[in-house]
This record gives sequence, structure tokens and C-alpha cells, in this order.
Amino acid sequence: MQRVERQQSRLRIPRVEGQMEKHKDMHFHFQPEIFLQLSGHTEFRCPKESFRLRADEIGVMPAGVPHGESVGRGEDGAAFRNLVVGYYSHTLSLHFASEVTPGKPDIEVIEFFDAPNLDVFLTLTNSLVHTYHVHAPARDQVLKGLLTSLLGMLLNLINTGSGGINADQGKVFQVKWLVREQFSNPDLNVKAIAERLHCSPDYLSHLFHAETGEKLIPYIQRVRIEGAILALETTPLYVSEIAYASGFSDPAYFARVFKKLKGEAPQEYRARLDAQRGTSEAKPKTIYFDHEDYSPGAPAGDRAAGSA
Repeated sequence: MQRVERQQSRLRIPRVEGQMEKHKDMHFHFQPEIFLQLSGHTEFRCPKESFRLRADEIGVMPAGVPHGESVGRGEDGAAFRNLVVGYYSHTLSLHFASEVTPGKPDIEVIEFFDAPNLDVFLTLTNSLVHTYHVHAPARDQVLKGLLTSLLGMLLNLINTGSGGINADQGKVFQVKWLVREQFSNPDLNVKAIAERLHCSPDYLSHLFHAETGEKLIPYIQRVRIEGAILALETTPLYVSEIAYASGFSDPAYFARVFKKLKGEAPQEYRARLDAQRGTSEAKPKTIYFDHEDYSPGAPAGDRAAGSA
């Protein structure tokens, strides 16, 4: 936060291109990620650009943008280490990463935080992405304000969040994190997650339902459909492409799950969205407690002259 205040920390954000597309050696998430480079460097590869994040720089990876990562020592010889912020399902994760094999990062330690106001974190992060690529007079000031607010909220969450998460809650948070990380993998299922967490599928299913009130298989489907909605709203991908990108190996099954959860087929959802976007008010409208005003408004002097 101090480095941002002094404008000593560079911000790097790739353009929002190729959302939800599958590329070799790349992955993507339904929500944005934040990378605080502590030492060393991270090389990010996106479909149409690449950049290197150096020590004391901050990177934001927009939602749905495919990317690959390779890491290494910095120009000063310092080993790679960064702090990564992830969002999902009213939960926020922070993890330190280090270089476990040459060029490959992995989690050193991870913490989960319950974030009922996750939408505020997401709004700030998505606003950073949008503002970064808009060349406006006050762009740098807005970026500084957004980033300072976001880091401040993260610091408050860490300092005031419940540090007494028990083992069962921690395992549920790990489930949510794994689903977020692996949703596009068609082999992701309860058995695979249970093996990763070293417990039985039955135990994990019971625990997840007891802690969240939601069964694990529907949760996985819901996360995948949430990502599909993002793709339908923001990309021109075919529905079948969105199905595969969301972890469904059968587009017809994807359509059935989508309709069950949303009440309409994916094509119908997109068509309705397009129709809404193409429809605008025929006239300006202001809503008052006792009437509606369809005039565009006028300067106070003109209104006074008109009434006279």
C-alpha cells in the first residue's frame, strides 16, 4: 500500500482477449486474480501478448483470460516468490507461491477467508481492469485510488477475519478452491477431489453438505454454469465451445444442466440478453414518487423562464 501511495509499484494487466478459449499450456478462471510479486519474476503468456512481472510489481489477470505462467530468479538473483489473491463463492484465498521445479510455481501456504462482501472486491478488481486500458485524463489517479482501496480491504480482511477456521471448514474451503482451479477439467468429480484431500468421497460429500447446505455435485455444476454465463455474456464463442471450456464433455448434457439451473437453454439466455441490450428507452425517463418525467431536463434558468 505504501509503494502504491508513492507510485513506486507498477501495475500490469493484459487485455481482455480470447476469453474462455482453450490454449495449450494455458488455463483461465471465472474470476480475476491478483499477483503481488515479492521477489524474482513471473512470465505471463496470454493468447495475444506476454509480459514479465518483476519484484514489487502488481499484476491482475482478468476473468476468463487464458494464461500460462513460468517463474524464475530476478535480476538481483533473488528467488521467485509471490502472493496470489483468488475469488470464488463468497470466499477469498491468499497463497504464497515458490518455485518448486525449474520454472514452475506451486503453493507454499494458503489461507482462506470468508468474504460476505466479495462483490465489492470484485467490483474494485474489475474496475482496475477496465480503467487500465482506458486512456483518460485522470486514469493514473483512478488506478491509484482503486488499487489502494483494494489492498486496504485485503489488509482489513486479513487482520479482522476469523483466524479460527477449524479443520472441517478448511477442507470445505479447499474444495471450493479446487473447483475454482479445475472447473474446466471434465475429469473433476467428487472422487478426484477426495483423493486430492486424502479422504473418502462419502465423507467429503457429507462434510460439504453439512457445512454449506449444498451438495457437492450440484455445487460443481453451479460453478461451471456460472462460468458459462460469463462466456455467454462476454464472448462470441459457440455454445458447444462454452460447454467444453466449462468442463462439460457433452454439449447436450451441458444444455440440460443449464436449463435446469437457469430455466432456459443457453441459446435462449444469450438471445434474451442480446434483445435486452438492443432495446433502449424511446424517451428519457426520471422516476419520482408520484409521477414519471419524460423530458430530458433543462438548465435551471431555462426552467425558470419557462414557468414565468
